[in-house]
Amino acid sequence: MPSGSPTSGVGRLIAGRYLLLHPLGSGGMGHVWLAHDQRLVCEVALKEIVFRDPVEAGHEREARVARARAEARHAAGLRGHPHVVTVHDVLEHEGLPWIVMEYVADAVDLRDLVDSRGPLAPAECARVGLAVLDALTAGHQRGVMHRDVKPANILLAPDRAGSPYGRVLLTDYGISVQPDAGETRYTLASVLVGTAGYLAPERATGGTPTPAADLFSLGCTLYHAVEGVGPFERESHLAEVTAVVMEEPRPAVRAGALGPVLRALLAKDPGQRLSAAQAEAALSRIVTPQAEPYVRTQTDLGSQPPWAAVQAPPPPGPPSPEGHRPSAGALPPQGGHRRERSHALRAVLACGLGLLLALGGVWYAMADRSSDGGGGHGDARQPYGETVGLTRPLRDGDCVIADWPGSERFRGTPRLRLDRACGTAPDGQVTAFAAAASAAEARRTGAAECEERTRELRGRLADVRSQAVVPTDGGFEAAGRRSACLVLGGNGPLYGPIGGRRRTGSGFADTATMQRRDCLDVRTNRDARLVSCAGSYDEQVLGFTRMAPDVTLSEARTESDTACARDVPPGDYGFDPSVYTAGSWTSAGPWKNGTHFVVCTVRRQNGGTMEGDES
Repeated sequence: MPSGSPTSGVGRLIAGRYLLLHPLGSGGMGHVWLAHDQRLVCEVALKEIVFRDPVEAGHEREARVARARAEARHAAGLRGHPHVVTVHDVLEHEGLPWIVMEYVADAVDLRDLVDSRGPLAPAECARVGLAVLDALTAGHQRGVMHRDVKPANILLAPDRAGSPYGRVLLTDYGISVQPDAGETRYTLASVLVGTAGYLAPERATGGTPTPAADLFSLGCTLYHAVEGVGPFERESHLAEVTAVVMEEPRPAVRAGALGPVLRALLAKDPGQRLSAAQAEAALSRIVTPQAEPYVRTQTDLGSQPPWAAVQAPPPPGPPSPEGHRPSAGALPPQGGHRRERSHALRAVLACGLGLLLALGGVWYAMADRSSDGGGGHGDARQPYGETVGLTRPLRDGDCVIADWPGSERFRGTPRLRLDRACGTAPDGQVTAFAAAASAAEARRTGAAECEERTRELRGRLADVRSQAVVPTDGGFEAAGRRSACLVLGGNGPLYGPIGGRRRTGSGFADTATMQRRDCLDVRTNRDARLVSCAGSYDEQVLGFTRMAPDVTLSEARTESDTACARDVPPGDYGFDPSVYTAGSWTSAGPWKNGTHFVVCTVRRQNGGTMEGDES
């Protein structure tokens, strides 16, 4: 059957293995399908190369098919890279090439995200840029150029913690004949040059692909992300190509610290452009504005743009007498039965997903803006200003109560009170500091530095955000010439200390303070204690999942084990499914504040203890 419209193939079986379920998208070169791999029993994305011109020359057709095969194999060489959509296979069906790729659930491309939510903050653009640069560098080291870096080819997807844009992936990697997102592609002598407005000047004039050309395209892409429009966007594609070659990019107005990096990436002369190493160092200084060098990591750099926040309900009251406990239906006091692991598809994330592990922190530095104009001289007796109200500098481990000026959390500057005992329901805790040379520098960089310095801790908790408490000019010296970095509950109190400030043997008042890789001594189905993972323990925390907004706490306690087995399966963490099973803990706090998250654990099926070498 010849390739037809993107809706004509539903139900087709490709290569005797891949059942087409429904189209995911179409472009000038073909269709992208969601397909079911009947052999491995999983979902994949299938890219169907379509030749729309029936009279296309035979040799040209053969060359394009061969290019698709060869370059799909190049992309497959990057299998396993955390920022590249994996290519599993390239095959032929009815004489046409099909590319079998990883299906990224709930992903949105950068172009659509900017269109729907507005431009990203400079630090978030830098985070995305570092991830894409890491992918490009991996390809360049193998001699593979991408040749079509653009917003539509960058996917942002939920990470394992549920952060909606925590995972950054470069797609269409090195594949010249592929479906695109609708932009016109330009070719010279049948060789792909790129997409109008994003291709490098030397490529537009017929030069060969080089790493420098990919870096130019990355610069155009990051410009679009932070400004909301491409640097060479014009009324026609021809005008865009002309602008790329002949004109300077339009001046950036929102880029801030990212501006100089963009200008250096968009240099017309490839010899004058930033190298990959220089670009990495420059972008990392925006994500982590400090002197120490950036160390590339294989983990995702997780930060959220300001539009990732959604309106939160008022803070909840104290924990329910039910406390936090395992799912009542899955773990009765006698040990009870365990539900079998579900093989269902990952459930649709609840509408509150954006608040789960909001890795992006808060975009309002807490400088006193009411009494001194946001950076005046202030009073050293109130180092953070009258609005914040504290009469002494914050110290490491201080717990605070935050009173927000309106009904919406993380909107404006809260008044802070110390919770000296770090009792049952503090709103947050000081976990780091960000030094600065001046109060002005603290106001400029404090939020981004605190976001980075609290990133690792926030990545281990289910529902927290970062906030910088920035000193005023008059309080700068009294505050120790630094901003205090708070980690606050995303939607309600933290119910106790967090991170390394918790004492071994202490009980959990709520699931809010449970962290990934915590080891638990389970006394009863309502009492778990934090213990060292070096010894014996009953359960270990693997991650978190969310229940739907209409699920009650009582229902969650019955369903949470099954949800954890589906969404955070222990087998994915190296635990033998014949020995271990998923467990779960719920508490009243997340249901009162509307986040509805469940802590997912691993435990032995026979109820025995686990040992330090099992994790």
